[in-house]
Amino acid sequence: MARASSGLEIITTNDGEQYEEDDCMNSDNNESGTPVYPDYHHLLKLAQAKMPYGKYAGRHLVDLPESYVVWFSRTGFPEGELGDMLRTVYEIKTNGLEYLFEALKGS
Repeated sequence: MARASSGLEIITTNDGEQYEEDDCMNSDNNESGTPVYPDYHHLLKLAQAKMPYGKYAGRHLVDLPESYVVWFSRTGFPEGELGDMLRTVYEIKTNGLEYLFEALKGS
């Protein structure tokens, strides 16, 4: 078991990313299952992604109107990576988490 200089355990995910145990997004309940760690690269990519077509072409996905994203959730998301990102945006918007991306959009 590797430890950081802070004394916290270093955890390596399946894709090779390393996090300190404090970075875990789970509750303090040790019986809650597999720990969840944020994929910072995915969050940055999502923050910078823009809508490629339609009325909102060129707008950041996280800045799309909630009603538009809800419409996709009802009629079906596009296939592929864009659909996956729009599904994530839907979850972000319905949970009021848009503020998390303000600092990332310009990166």
